[in-house]
Parts: sequence; C-alpha cells; structure tokens
Amino acid sequence: MQFLKTLFWVLLAVAVVLFASANWNTIVTVDLWGGLQADFKLPVLAIGAFLIGFVPTFLVYRARLWSLTRRLEQQGQTHVANVPDAPARTPVPPQEAEPRANI
Repeated sequence: MQFLKTLFWVLLAVAVVLFASANWNTIVTVDLWGGLQADFKLPVLAIGAFLIGFVPTFLVYRARLWSLTRRLEQQGQTHVANVPDAPARTPVPPQEAEPRANI
C-alpha cells in the first residue's frame, strides 16, 4: 500500500511539473480592488488556488482525526480502569499433620 501511495505522489508531482513547464510563459492578469492589477504566471496562480482550497480542508480533517483519536484512547483507558479485579483467593488452611507414633 505504501508503494501505491508513493507512486500516486510521484505521478502527481510529475503532472504538476509538466503543467508548469508547458504554461510558464502564460501570464494571467488579475483585477484587484481600486483598479489595481496583478500579473501572475499561470502555474503559480493554479497551484496557489489549489493550496487555498486544500490546506484549510486538510487542517480540519487532521484536527478531527486527532480529536477522535484522543477520545478513543481516553475511552480505552477508562475501559481498562473499570475492569474488576480478579477475585481474591481464600487461603487454604494448613492441613494438620497426623500425630506420629514415637518408636
């Protein structure tokens, strides 16, 4: 499974590099407030837009996963703490030895 995950990330990185190299000379003009304009290269704009959408979602996902993991660990510890002790053994009284005759 680790191999497939690594393969996926390598293929994604190759696709991003190919996209960036093919479109590096394409300049996009973004109109800002008050008549301001900003010129961005297309790959920078596309990757920035992707990160603006991905990073907050990823952080929320990781925070929920962390919270659920902590809650699950806490319940596991509570479960172990509530296990009843093993019943105590009652000591067996020592058997009385039969009197031996002195010969």
